[in-house]
Amino acid sequence: MPSTRFSLFLTAELVRLAMFTELNSILNTSPESFTPGEFILLSDRQSDASFLIHHFLSFYLKARCKVCFVALVQSFSHYHAVSQRLGVSLTQAKEKGQLIFLEGLKESLSVFLPQEENPEHQAMSFLRDPAAGLRSLYEFVQSSVVESSGGGGASAEQWGPPVLLMDDVSVLLSLGVRVGAVLDFSHYCRTTVCSQLQGNVVMLVRCDGEAEEDYADDEGSEQLMRGLTHQSCLTLHVQGLPTGYCRDIHGQVEFCWKKRQSDGQHAPKKVFQFKVHDKGVSFFARGTSRAVL
Repeated sequence: MPSTRFSLFLTAELVRLAMFTELNSILNTSPESFTPGEFILLSDRQSDASFLIHHFLSFYLKARCKVCFVALVQSFSHYHAVSQRLGVSLTQAKEKGQLIFLEGLKESLSVFLPQEENPEHQAMSFLRDPAAGLRSLYEFVQSSVVESSGGGGASAEQWGPPVLLMDDVSVLLSLGVRVGAVLDFSHYCRTTVCSQLQGNVVMLVRCDGEAEEDYADDEGSEQLMRGLTHQSCLTLHVQGLPTGYCRDIHGQVEFCWKKRQSDGQHAPKKVFQFKVHDKGVSFFARGTSRAVL
């Protein structure tokens, strides 16, 4: 019986780590060794790239980075539940001071029904006048990441480079913020986090159109995605299968690295199909899934 329980535990651990192993292998990275100063853009079309946000959240927490997570779509309880299945406790990360979590859904309500003043309320104050830009949100991010890189007292726990995560910047367009203001915000975040502090930025943007050329009805998010793509070092674009729905293949991810000026090398694009499981994701080359063999 003990050996059976150990086998079940080992199987569960292998399933939990599979997502990190396969995706990290494709990206040639690990929590122990990753490239600092990168702006990583996640995007999706006719599919859902949320699993990548969950991956990078757990990845950087395991890398002992100080993480500022601006969650505009989902609640803390949602991310905490998923992260627990991936072996990470967001509650503990917050208690230790490793994670600063801005719950946009909750704080946006506090802007219009204020009970007490706190930095989170100020961060979302742009909702009162979206046309004025995202200065308040940037100031919240700046104070969070600069404070994290400042060290602290002798008893303070030391963290790695700061990381900014945002789960869906395209939501800002729905709130009345201009595309140019969002791109200005991302530019300042990239300058502060990536260039000055040698940390990383990961942002998710969603496009609802069926094809990149068909953006007449969704011009805002398409412009935003093109602008963010121009700023990024690495893009992971999740989309549905060209052939339509398949029960055993949930979509495909296109990985695109930009040429580094230091070595002049240009990595070609890579495309992998994927299937999301309860505790991970399987990646495979196009046409090699068991469903098509």
